[in-house]
Amino acid sequence: MTTAPSTYDRQPSIPLPAGSRILSGAEAWAELDRAARTAGGQPVIAVDAYPGVDVPALVAELQAALPEYAVIDMEVAAKPAEQLEAMIARNLTDDRVFGVMSHFTLDEFYLAAELEELGAAVSASRRPTVLVGWGASLVPVGPSVLVLADLARWEIQRRHRAGATNWHAANPGEDILRKYKRGFFVEWRTADRHKRTLFDRLDYVLDTNTSIPEAGLITGDAFRGALAAASTAPFRVVPFFDPGVWGGQWMKRTLDLEDGPANYAWCFDCVPEENSLLLEADGRVVEIPAMDLVLTRPRELLGAKTFARFGAEFPIRFDFLDTVEGGNLSLQVHPLTDYILDTFGMHYTQDESYYLLDAEDDAVVYLGLKNGVDRDEMLRALEAAADPDRPFDAERFVNVFPARKHDHFSIPAGTVHASGANSMVLEISATPFIFTFKLWDWGRLGLDGIPRPVHLEHGSRNIQWDRDTDWVRENLLDQVELLSEGDGVREERTGLHALEFLEVRRHWFETEAQHDTDGTVNVLNLVEGDAVDVVSPTGAFAPFRVHYAETFIVPAAVGPYIVRRAAGSSAEAFATVKASVRGTSTTDN
Repeated sequence: MTTAPSTYDRQPSIPLPAGSRILSGAEAWAELDRAARTAGGQPVIAVDAYPGVDVPALVAELQAALPEYAVIDMEVAAKPAEQLEAMIARNLTDDRVFGVMSHFTLDEFYLAAELEELGAAVSASRRPTVLVGWGASLVPVGPSVLVLADLARWEIQRRHRAGATNWHAANPGEDILRKYKRGFFVEWRTADRHKRTLFDRLDYVLDTNTSIPEAGLITGDAFRGALAAASTAPFRVVPFFDPGVWGGQWMKRTLDLEDGPANYAWCFDCVPEENSLLLEADGRVVEIPAMDLVLTRPRELLGAKTFARFGAEFPIRFDFLDTVEGGNLSLQVHPLTDYILDTFGMHYTQDESYYLLDAEDDAVVYLGLKNGVDRDEMLRALEAAADPDRPFDAERFVNVFPARKHDHFSIPAGTVHASGANSMVLEISATPFIFTFKLWDWGRLGLDGIPRPVHLEHGSRNIQWDRDTDWVRENLLDQVELLSEGDGVREERTGLHALEFLEVRRHWFETEAQHDTDGTVNVLNLVEGDAVDVVSPTGAFAPFRVHYAETFIVPAAVGPYIVRRAAGSSAEAFATVKASVRGTSTTDN
């Protein structure tokens, strides 16, 4: 196993434009007051809060800080909870995990007449006013100052675990998976759709990931400037780590994580829908959702062809699955594109792959079905395994292959699979990351003491029964193709299967390797070596330092770039894996 240096950066940041300031506390509220009063007319501040922001705490803070203002929680104009529940019931479904992607707009969650009355009352009062809540900009009053109170989805999940409810839902003790489902399928879709209407006209952005008195405030111009710069240079999102029932010890040791949890199962190292960006000025930072960059600069970030294909979504996911001294992942299958579209309203599916960042000698991957498996017999055995006294004999039905460091296993949707214990997997996949149909979970309970959900009905409809031992050996194993070699650089295609839309290239090099985004976003991880610098051959961006196991994004707008041995590096050789979307560049063939 690798003993890596503890240089992994858990708090990567992006600089705000020169001269930017981050204000907090009394300075922040005084700045909003100043801006509102100098705008002319009645001072009205609209603080449009992402769902999950602690609106009562924000109202209380503003009341104390701005006593001359009427501070109004505008969410009093929301439709009654029972009416909201009825509206979204079809999207939530009865399932514990899966819903249907929604297409609501935020105004549908409010009573139009109540918003009109609220706007009229504010205008008639002539008193300085702050409107606070999700959709504060919907109040027809023409605010002097528009503020986005933003919040990362990972922080929302932390709050849900601590008992916070979904938006206007009386569900503090509800199953965490059901809370997440409501956010994923309804609230966050609606919130991002609404937020896109605000970005160009925001006066300020307020970071509410911390406690409200410590919330950092930046100008809208600084926010937009930082994202514009980020879309033209390499960057990293803020990774987050989470324990799990099968979690391991590799990340804790190798990445120098804190000792609090018993293990770490996951790390989302590049999932912009979940991750954050840190914007930095003078040693201070504000945290914003990484999706803000995807939503504001999709063409520069993704490239015109990738944007045309996926819209403002980041289609590539890199994450870590740590089972070293842990257990097997659940035996699972992902939906076919036709199924995920028809059943859940998602327009592409979770094709994926396992890249072995590290592995013990006994590490294995479960992949595909054994030759001659009888479909009905296997499904009966899976159904019987709901009884803990009748465990599923996975190795009777599923192939088990040895897994070694730097092996790369393609896993197109419909293929039964799981990572075994004692593996450190870099999962390179398409982004729809919750659409996993567990077939068998080794009889385990979740960390919450509740049996982990098994979706055998969904899974059975997606298993591709012809993906047997022979097919897997021919199509999914040892799919390394040498593309070029010379001058100390070897470039290989390491997959993925032709059914998958991702292209993955591995570059081995001693000093440097040249790359070109060729008009589409690149996502890379340094899988061998201690540290490299990503540099521009024309000096278009400052050198960007990357350490072992760090994932980084190179926006499409960057064009040519070089990954080069860092000064002071002691490594003998380096390797990166790079993912991009097939069919969006001229180097795919």
